[in-house]
Order: sequence, then structure tokens, then C-alpha cells
Amino acid sequence: MAGRSTARSAASANRRAIWHQGLWSANPGLVQLLGLCPLLAVTSTAVNGLGLGLATLFVLAASNVAVSSIRTRLAPELRIPVFVLIIATLVTVVDRVLAAWFHDLSRTLGIFIPLIVTNCTLLARAEAFASRRPVLDSLHDGLAQGTGFLAVLVVLGSLRELLGQGTLGAGAGLLLGDWAAGLELRVFPERFGLLLAMLPPGAFIGLGLLVALRQHIQRRAEDGRSVGMAASTGTAGTDPAETPPEAPRH
Repeated sequence: MAGRSTARSAASANRRAIWHQGLWSANPGLVQLLGLCPLLAVTSTAVNGLGLGLATLFVLAASNVAVSSIRTRLAPELRIPVFVLIIATLVTVVDRVLAAWFHDLSRTLGIFIPLIVTNCTLLARAEAFASRRPVLDSLHDGLAQGTGFLAVLVVLGSLRELLGQGTLGAGAGLLLGDWAAGLELRVFPERFGLLLAMLPPGAFIGLGLLVALRQHIQRRAEDGRSVGMAASTGTAGTDPAETPPEAPRH
């Protein structure tokens, strides 16, 4: 019983570490800076970011599961071509589903849905993680990395939409149907609008601010941990001038 409990605790800690990496310490958009082309081009509104983020999340999780499932049967020289084939197949499925049931959103996102194939995050996770780890861990990794990327898309899209159009949730009907058309929230008057926020330079500036904010929070957390460790070891607040000199060694 003790062995099973220890194994469950280790598995739980491993899953928490995977999710922490995907959402924070190795976030694809804020730390690894992968997939920047669609991230910067599509995030003119929060709904566009949500649509592309959900598509990327599905492909990332499904490709991780597929790669992990066949990892022991693949010859090393065929590894990368097979990974690309799996990702391309899943992207094609997503593209056709969007075209069939979310046609307006598919037209809005345009070429950036097929271009998910070229997102470095997918191939990197397939090669660096899914090809070496069990299926369940790979599923958690795909969901964590995809959710982290999705969060950056939605936050950046919301900021650009808010500053550029003064609204939040514009075009929700493209993703959720006609009933969601009323979800659009106007925060600022119609005359309000910062054109720079809707242009590619505005996307770069917005992403840079998010990266800087994430770095600031991370540094504050690390400083807090350093102070806590110093306090626990009894060295906090010690003035170096009051530290007695070491006795001479003979």
C-alpha cells in the first residue's frame, strides 16, 4: 500500500510539473516564443485568438497522444516524417471541420489554420516529449502546452481588441453561433480606438509587454523564495559587516 501511495504521489507531482511548464515556466508564447506568426497575425480580437487557440490545443494534444502510442514501433530515421504526417492529418481534419460547421470563423482565420502544421511547438513537443514518455503524460503535456498557448492568444487578442475597438467579445457569433452575437461588450465609446493596437506593430508591442510582465512576476517570486530560504537558514537580515572573520588557518 505504501508503494502504491508513493507511486501516486510521484505521478501527481509529475503532472503538476508538466502543467506548470505548459502554463508558466515553459509557456510556448511567453517563454519559448514559438508560433509567433499566427499569434501576432490572428489576435486582432479575442474571438479570433480563442478560435485559433482551440484548434492548436486539439492538434497538440491529439498529436502527442498519437506519437506516444507508436513511439516504440518507429524506426529512428522515420521519426520526424511520421510526426509531420500525423500533425498534417490532424490539421486537415480541424480545417475541414471549421469549414463545415464554423464557416465564417474559418474564413476569418484563413490560411492560419493550415499553417498550424508549421507551428514549431507541435513538432517540438512530439520530438522532445511525446516520443519519450507514456501516453497519459503526453496527453497532459499537449493539453498544458496548448492551454498555455491558448491563454496568450486570448489575453493578447482581448488587449488589442479593447484598445483598438473599445469592445470585448466582438464576433462571438462566429465561434458560438447566432445566440452569442449579444455577448459583445462595448467598454469604450464607439469613437474610441487606437489604430496602432490593431496593426502588426501593436501586436509586437502587446506581446512584449506580456513577456515583460511575466518576467517581472517570475523575478518577484524568485526573490521571495530566496528571502524565505535565507530566513529558514537564519541568515536573513545579517549584515556582512557584522559577520565575524574566519579564524586564520595554520
